[in-house]
Amino acid sequence: MSKKMDIRWHGRAGQGAVTAAKTLAELISQEEGIYAQGFAVYGAEKRGAPVVAFTRVNDKPIRDHSEYMEPDIVLILDPTLMGLIDVKEGLKKDGKVIVNTAFDKEEVVKELGLEDYEVYVVDANKISIDTLGRAIPNTPMIGALAKVTGLFSKEDVSKGVVELLEEAGKFPEKIMEGNRKAIEIAYEEVK
Repeated sequence: MSKKMDIRWHGRAGQGAVTAAKTLAELISQEEGIYAQGFAVYGAEKRGAPVVAFTRVNDKPIRDHSEYMEPDIVLILDPTLMGLIDVKEGLKKDGKVIVNTAFDKEEVVKELGLEDYEVYVVDANKISIDTLGRAIPNTPMIGALAKVTGLFSKEDVSKGVVELLEEAGKFPEKIMEGNRKAIEIAYEEVK
């Protein structure tokens, strides 16, 4: 794993982008023993409003807490945001984009003008509906990110996220098991 990585998450309130950014940061800190921070920029958004969250990773203490970054990776939890905001803003030339969509990669690249980037797709909504009963794409997107970046094995990322959920103590066993399955399925299905 590269010791420095900036990740930007685009989603809508209620999709778990903020939770995913923070969970990933905590998981990286615990498992890799390096510095990571997860945070978001939003106001009093209601469910469905656009939200931007960030995960920074570095082998040195992170002193920058600003929202400005030139991300290595952008995750798009809701593809309808592509027409509303410039999700490619600041993305490095060799950057990666992971999109939650049922469309195939070629369609997404062409439609969204992502020819200059490494693009991956996964139907995180379908996965979360199948495993959790609701379209909350955050944990499947963590699974897809783990596979695309090589940050974690499928087993390590699903186990790590479930352990963090257990520590939070606010989710029933059924939800934790659904999240574990969602992560593992997305890890396998991301293309």
